[in-house]
Amino acid sequence: MEITLEQLNSLDKSQYVLLDMRSSSDRAYGFIPGSIAVNADELIKNPPAFDKKAVVYCAHGVFSVDVAEALCEKGIDACSLAGGYVEWLRAEMKKKVDEDYCEKVEKSIRTKFRTCLMSRFIKAIKQYELIKEGDKVAVCISGGKDSMLMAKLFQELHRYSEFDFGLEFLVMDPGYNEENRRIIEENARRLNVPVHIFESNIFESVYNIEKSPCYLCARMRRGYLYNFARQLGCNKIALGHHYDDVIETILMGMLYGAQIQTMMPKLHSTNFEGMELIRPMYLIREDDIKAWRDYNDLHFIQCACKFTDTCTTCNDGQNHSKRQESKELIRMLKKTHPDVEKCIFRSVENVNLETIIAYKSGGVKHSFLDDYDQKSVYPAKKEEKIEQ
Repeated sequence: MEITLEQLNSLDKSQYVLLDMRSSSDRAYGFIPGSIAVNADELIKNPPAFDKKAVVYCAHGVFSVDVAEALCEKGIDACSLAGGYVEWLRAEMKKKVDEDYCEKVEKSIRTKFRTCLMSRFIKAIKQYELIKEGDKVAVCISGGKDSMLMAKLFQELHRYSEFDFGLEFLVMDPGYNEENRRIIEENARRLNVPVHIFESNIFESVYNIEKSPCYLCARMRRGYLYNFARQLGCNKIALGHHYDDVIETILMGMLYGAQIQTMMPKLHSTNFEGMELIRPMYLIREDDIKAWRDYNDLHFIQCACKFTDTCTTCNDGQNHSKRQESKELIRMLKKTHPDVEKCIFRSVENVNLETIIAYKSGGVKHSFLDDYDQKSVYPAKKEEKIEQ
């Protein structure tokens, strides 16, 4: 029922069709070349007439086994790729990389992607005053495309900066499985990012939490990052959230949280005095990050959680990600309104308190009624001077 990567590579590509049953968000982070995106439920319910072997894969080769078995029961020659996408990715990273690889990646940032990546990175830092002389920044790396690009952008900025600031590159291992950690380490090595890896048991702590374990995990990870960054003498931690994350957060707040709010470019820590969180990729578009990744043939993982394959929160199709729903809504709106993303972003820059029913400031709620009676619709007319 399973086929190993070695066995698959021994076959002629005309002998099989490769089916990727992961979600569209997972596939956006990378996929096996030549594979076709499929919905597992639809595939089982209405399988097409394959004239060749159907090789199904998921993230780690767990769920794809059941799908392959279901297809076989319907008389289809199907099997599951052992180890899934992560196994293929691990094999890809074992391939010999020429010595100039990192230099080529850095050159692409300075040339081909200078306008859409480096320039916007610098613009956000200046516009929101994210880094000052003497700062020491802990660049937090999760292992995904966003944080790894952020690390390279910081290295470029540090190399040519007109003012002095320090950098540390942090990777927190909250309980990664061995394969995921190896991929993160290998990417750091290939891209010449000198990472500090420290460990925690966060994954184990949240595994049995039924309500919002991913949210709790993210909050706990941030606390660990602040603490370790401070031990290294840092006064700021940098996270890799980008422009698309910002507009999706605005939309999610309105549609699901009944509030108007945004993901701020910088925040003071409430638990670690003197520490700040900054988001220097605030103005960088996700499509440009993907273009840089693909141009340099880089491969990353989306979620390095070792429970992803068995976590119902991550894999239950009924519990579709609110962020993914927001992405799809924006994509649909763009068909008739190409500037919709820009408008969403600017909506929180152009808030007019005179047209707001109520708002909060400093934890205190204010209503338009608070000073309504003191405002006159018709201002008192000035006495006209009578010309003598």
